[in-house]
Amino acid sequence: MPSAHFDKVKTFLLDMGHAIAQEDEDQELFIVNDEESGINNLIIDCEHPLLILEQVIMPVPDDPGDLFRRLLQMNRLLVHGAFVLNDDAQTILFRDTLRIENLDSNELEGSIEALSLALAENAEELLSFNKH
Repeated sequence: MPSAHFDKVKTFLLDMGHAIAQEDEDQELFIVNDEESGINNLIIDCEHPLLILEQVIMPVPDDPGDLFRRLLQMNRLLVHGAFVLNDDAQTILFRDTLRIENLDSNELEGSIEALSLALAENAEELLSFNKH
């Protein structure tokens, strides 16, 4: 049986018009797509006391050059969340965490919009690192 937090997040996502590509009630997570906003396989995980949002951005290139320095500089300008590395440092993700206890739809929407904005503003530069 899904938790009240899971149901609340699902309602917020549907009310915002986001397409839930998959959901797993046992793991209390959603996968959301919004191609128009550049969102592809955004994982939204209800890990009480946090709501965790993660989206794969790209693999770390063989020769990252100044990529990590640029990611830190980009992070400074993000409204919510940050560009991070996964545990084995092979993949760049966008990650944000929100308190789930008093989460409201505006807060969740702001976090998702921050991801979309970060992608719109930085996608071209990030992709250029994959060409090196």
